[in-house]
Amino acid sequence: MKKQITRALINTLAFFLAAQFLPIIAATPLHFLGAGIILALINMVIRPLLILLAIPLNLVTLGLFTLVINAWMIQLTSGLMPGFYVPGFKAALFTAILISLGNWGYKKIIARPN
Repeated sequence: MKKQITRALINTLAFFLAAQFLPIIAATPLHFLGAGIILALINMVIRPLLILLAIPLNLVTLGLFTLVINAWMIQLTSGLMPGFYVPGFKAALFTAILISLGNWGYKKIIARPN
């Protein structure tokens, strides 16, 4: 449970940072939090199935297709969260890169095993 809450907060922070550089529209900071929570739920339910189905494409692209799947998850979040809008695939892809970097940084720096 702690891991999911941490991921939702990282997603929220990444959405906020992406909105500083990209034309992501959110009416209030609560919309960023809601989008982070929805993305965490989508990543727990839908993303594993898409990763499993995309194994051949991930092998061919050496794992870079995972960023495309992450961008699709962000676009799905944009469609499900009222008041939060990601204007296109390019903005969703850059947001996916920021979220991936945030999760990587959390794993390598903060949640470092002893």
